[in-house]
Amino acid sequence: MTSAPLYLDDAYRQSAPARVVTHEPDGAVVLDQSLFYATGGGQPGDSGALTWDGGRMAVVEAVKRDGGRIALLPGEGPRPEVGALVTQEIDWERRFAHMRMHTALHLLSVVIPRPVSGGQISTGKGRLDFDMPEAPEDKEALEAELNALIGRDLVVSEGWITDAELDANPGLVKTMSVAPPRGAGRVRLVRIGTEEEQVDLQPCGGTHVARTGEIGRARIGKIEKKGRQNRRVYIHLDG
Repeated sequence: MTSAPLYLDDAYRQSAPARVVTHEPDGAVVLDQSLFYATGGGQPGDSGALTWDGGRMAVVEAVKRDGGRIALLPGEGPRPEVGALVTQEIDWERRFAHMRMHTALHLLSVVIPRPVSGGQISTGKGRLDFDMPEAPEDKEALEAELNALIGRDLVVSEGWITDAELDANPGLVKTMSVAPPRGAGRVRLVRIGTEEEQVDLQPCGGTHVARTGEIGRARIGKIEKKGRQNRRVYIHLDG
């Protein structure tokens, strides 16, 4: 039993129908198709609500479970019964903030072309950890380069390759600590820029904006030393 991930088809969709297929032992609700992104790859799971005839349940967070299930952790309100038809409504302001930040971090990995050893996304703030023994000398120049890419309003698109094609092109993988999402025989690629004028291409299962101009202005914050080989770089987004 899996939950079809609707967010992969349209990250901008804010409401969708679904049917409850099971209740988890911890009280979480599993739907046949999920508009809610489940925590993974440094991106928090979505929150929001389920509504149905006569009821409403707050969704605190969406998390992954074995077998491809996306479990919705309940907050206030009753749970819909198994088999019930519900309407999913995500917290759009929070999701869009994550989309902007996730795309900005892809661009950060372009202006700092080093292997990525970790990362975290939140609303308005994010960070990447780089395999980088020394901190960048000119933080202002990096920030200017990052904002120049954002300002080009580059198109962001998705495509798919097979697991075998990814194995044949290991250079596509920038992350050292997070493996690309596999399991279905194919891997999703996120491209920034056109195929002819490509800025970035890497495997990713997260949600992103459609154009880099939607990110807004970015500011590079602290750069921290995290071990002998690692530097943690924070970025902040306005708005």
